[in-house]
Amino acid sequence: MIGSGAAVAGAGAALDGLGAAEAARRLAIYGPNELPAQRRAPSWLRLLKALADPMAILLVVASVTYVALGDRFDAAVTGIALVPILLVSLVLEGRAEHALDRLKRLTAPTAIAVRDGREATIPSTEIVPDDLLVVQEGDVVPADGVLLRGLQLMLDESLLTGESQPVPKDAVEEGAERELWAGTTLLSGRGAMIVTATGARTRHGAIGTLLSTIEAPPTPLQRMVRRFVGQLGIGAAVCCVAVVVADLLHGSPWPVAIIAGVSLAMAAVPEEFPMVYTLYLALGAWRLARDEALIRKLPSAETLGATTVICTDKTGTLTLGRLDVEAVYPADGSGVLDAALLASEESPFDPLEQAIERAARAAGHVQSTPPLVHRYAFDPVAKYVSYVRQTAGGPRIFAKGAVEGILALTAPSAERRQEIEEANRRFAARRMRVIAVAEGAAAESTDRAADERGLTFVGLLAFTDPIRPDVRSSLEECRHAGVRVIMLTGDHPETAAAIGAALGFAVDHGGTVALGDQIDALDDQALADLAARTAVFARTRPEQKYRLVKALQSRGEVVAMTGDGTNDAPALREADIGIAMGMRGTEVAREAADLVLLDDDFTTIERAVRDGRRIFDNLKHAFSYLLAFHVPLLISALVLPIAGAPLLLLPIHLVWLELIVHPTSSLVFEADPPDADLMRRPPRRNDAGLLRAGEFVRPLVVGSTLALAVLALYIWELAHAMPVNEARALALSVMVIGQLLLVLVERDPECPLWRVPLRNNLALVVVMVSAAASLLVLVYVPIVAAAVAFGPLTLREWGLGIAIAVSATLWYEPVKAWRGARAWRRASP
Repeated sequence: MIGSGAAVAGAGAALDGLGAAEAARRLAIYGPNELPAQRRAPSWLRLLKALADPMAILLVVASVTYVALGDRFDAAVTGIALVPILLVSLVLEGRAEHALDRLKRLTAPTAIAVRDGREATIPSTEIVPDDLLVVQEGDVVPADGVLLRGLQLMLDESLLTGESQPVPKDAVEEGAERELWAGTTLLSGRGAMIVTATGARTRHGAIGTLLSTIEAPPTPLQRMVRRFVGQLGIGAAVCCVAVVVADLLHGSPWPVAIIAGVSLAMAAVPEEFPMVYTLYLALGAWRLARDEALIRKLPSAETLGATTVICTDKTGTLTLGRLDVEAVYPADGSGVLDAALLASEESPFDPLEQAIERAARAAGHVQSTPPLVHRYAFDPVAKYVSYVRQTAGGPRIFAKGAVEGILALTAPSAERRQEIEEANRRFAARRMRVIAVAEGAAAESTDRAADERGLTFVGLLAFTDPIRPDVRSSLEECRHAGVRVIMLTGDHPETAAAIGAALGFAVDHGGTVALGDQIDALDDQALADLAARTAVFARTRPEQKYRLVKALQSRGEVVAMTGDGTNDAPALREADIGIAMGMRGTEVAREAADLVLLDDDFTTIERAVRDGRRIFDNLKHAFSYLLAFHVPLLISALVLPIAGAPLLLLPIHLVWLELIVHPTSSLVFEADPPDADLMRRPPRRNDAGLLRAGEFVRPLVVGSTLALAVLALYIWELAHAMPVNEARALALSVMVIGQLLLVLVERDPECPLWRVPLRNNLALVVVMVSAAASLLVLVYVPIVAAAVAFGPLTLREWGLGIAIAVSATLWYEPVKAWRGARAWRRASP
């Protein structure tokens, strides 16, 4: 902590504040009162990182190879194919960062500092150690400090500590807490404070600094894709060498052999997959943005679909983060709200008084407020406050505060007192905050003792932090989806237990509430075991939440962490996906998160989980389709050079197919609606691949059938003296038509296509028409046909090609129907 401790001791000298020159000197020494901005990677560095992805490397290598071979046209086409992949990623992430910058500008604060003996409003960034600041109701405390003047200030420290109850501060009462922390909110009162720490040296800033030591892990899908591409790369390298050697043995010159090898590598590895992958994530991020969820990193759009555990803060996330009147005693006592309202400020900032005003308005009790004659300050011993107002019947006094303090003022009968205490115990057992209200005639004086003599007890008000309206249904959806939800809070364990029971945690997980101190006492393995059987953690501190996330991850869980406070930031960064609140959340939390909820609504998370699963499901269908179509590409690129036949696929054909036709066709799967049982399945395993072992069989078999048909047709036509360009055009036309039919086959791997509705996917019609039109252009526009080495086809050849494509792909549809019927018979009793 910085600043001269003497500033507090020598308070008398400090009341004039710092001089302007001294403040400027300290600002130069300590720097601005703000967290060090996280250095965002420049565009060129983000571009290099995108190029370092294994899938993008394939395109770079192919382009460089063509340059070395002198084939500048194919090199340019392959290089240009990188542009949309890189632009989509850079633009979307840049838009997310700009949105966060706008949020930051909206919350830029000012402060009242005493400089040269006069109060002045200054930017909070100019606050320095030993500054004298004036803080008042509604202010966010701009720096750490010690309260120098002020009685019974009430502060909301929930965004720093997680504790939802207001915390009293007092500069006079002996033993009272005097420390004020940056980032907390002054709910009531006015005071003066001496600054002891600014910027990164504050308690708020220390948590932000910790974030720089935490590196975000790769998402499950990123790990999966990199592993698969690496495996394909090894296989492609082996086959590439084999083709080059075989071509050389057939007497082909080196350039021709290398082109054949590179063509094989391009055919073996799905270079279009990075484009499809990025496009699906981008469209998923766009869809989430419409639902008020801002994706900061594209892979986060899918990661929620793999989530197995959501760790969520209570205050402001599961609850509304405010107080509401939950109960009134006596139940029919309408005068209780009226009296409490008259014992409050007009247009209050204190959340308790705001709750009273909302309840009074909802009950229709709000009338014109009698003029205020006098306000007696909060009594720190009896813990109540009172207001004298001029009513039509003369001055009356209204008091509200702790039940014991109000009872001492009113002295009800023994029987009445017993009823009041019993009602108080009932409310307290439900972890409600309870206050009492009294009123009476006031004396014509400013003597507090005289005014408060002989008050009448009016009733009790019980307050809770209400659960968000739709959070129960969202939690229920998560349970159906096999996603555990763990509540982490700084609140009292009984409060946590009550909220947990209301939300169903106790029913699901045995009702155990663990304490933060237990986390400290356990080693990593024991903590992982505790986390596996506990759904509610109370009295937790930031470093404990961080450890808990790591313990869950050690068990193979994919962890999402929601939070809004500075205290949540380290766990947000460490989690597989961090979810911050955009409205209530602090700057530190938003910077640490992968996903920012712009509406702070927990139900958005459930929709994000659904969208994440939909993205993965549709990616599986797209990948299965791409795999099926790469089989004929690979077989033709491998078999024909070894057999000494002319190449069917030239590099320009592969670029057109893999970076134009295939990604466009894949949009059909992205546009498909989610399956009905999407949120009734358990999460996929963290180490699961895009396709299970059995799921590779169908695309391999269907793709092999199409490959054999295409090769047989190509070789047959060459053997019967058809020119190479025409034979190539016919064989590739069969391949493209087969590819369009494969889209229909792969839309639903289990259901035959005549049972899959076409009307719910406009992209399907657009893709079919566009692909057919582009094929006709390649075949019949002379300049284009010459560039791609195609020749014109007759109607007979078109008919033959369509018949072969249909028979080579749609044969699998009766198989799907037969398998479905067999499964139905087995399931029938």
